[in-house]
Amino acid sequence: KALFDNKIILFYTILFFSTIGVIYSLILPNIYQSKALLVPSNPSNESGIIQNYGNLASLAGIDLPSETNQNNYKQAIEKLTSLSFFENYILPNIYLPDLMAFDSWDSKQNLLKYKTKIFEISSNAWAKDPLSGEEIIPTAQESFDVFLINHLSLDVDEDTGFVTVKIKHQSPYIAQKWTKLLIDQINIFYRKKDKRKAERASNYLKSLLVTNNLSEIKETTAMLLMQETQKLTLIEANEFYVFEFIDPPAVMEKKSKPNRAFICILFAFLGGMIGSIYIFNMHFISHRSKRTML
Repeated sequence: KALFDNKIILFYTILFFSTIGVIYSLILPNIYQSKALLVPSNPSNESGIIQNYGNLASLAGIDLPSETNQNNYKQAIEKLTSLSFFENYILPNIYLPDLMAFDSWDSKQNLLKYKTKIFEISSNAWAKDPLSGEEIIPTAQESFDVFLINHLSLDVDEDTGFVTVKIKHQSPYIAQKWTKLLIDQINIFYRKKDKRKAERASNYLKSLLVTNNLSEIKETTAMLLMQETQKLTLIEANEFYVFEFIDPPAVMEKKSKPNRAFICILFAFLGGMIGSIYIFNMHFISHRSKRTML
């Protein structure tokens, strides 16, 4: 009855909040999400190497690691969200204003706009400190925080081992570019790492061949050297060293957010709740005042 008697107040409260919701939803920029579905690759037959030559390697005084690529896969998931990887492999390969000074994307002309208070595109210069006069260039840690919080998300399916890497950005082209960059660079990182290991192992085995005169150890060393050489060949030849694509990243045509209809409904519901609380509160105060007077 209280709501019905004050339906005009309720109506205008809902209308007011709905209007705010519409305006707010229209102000929010479109965000596009590019994602890649990945599976661990198996570039080398290391398990076979370890099985066949593990005992022989022990005789030669060599310790073979267990399933390097599997370890790489587990480490790579953590490495993707690490500061060191971002600083050394991602930051040098992206245009920093796209991360730290981006304002909007014109979809019709595919034009990128930047916040002039932070970065001036015409002079390609960052804003200057009024006291020192030096450019305020975002640090690697500041950039990493923005990248990790606002743009990157990582999902791992424990049952299948599939990894989904997602990048959100106002420009769908940048989102797709950064997603591919992440996968390319993580593969490059572990390819280089394992190549250095294999090269060191090869050099050590070559020195053993020269210095050791025992025929059994020489034979074992020669076999291990052949395997390291094969491993080096596979490392060089395999583009997708740790991860390979099941579904590569694409330039998305549809935005992932904001959900403007949901925002408008949420604000209308909020308006209805606030209006109802106000009406019930006034109704309660009015009745309490009447009882006091009586």
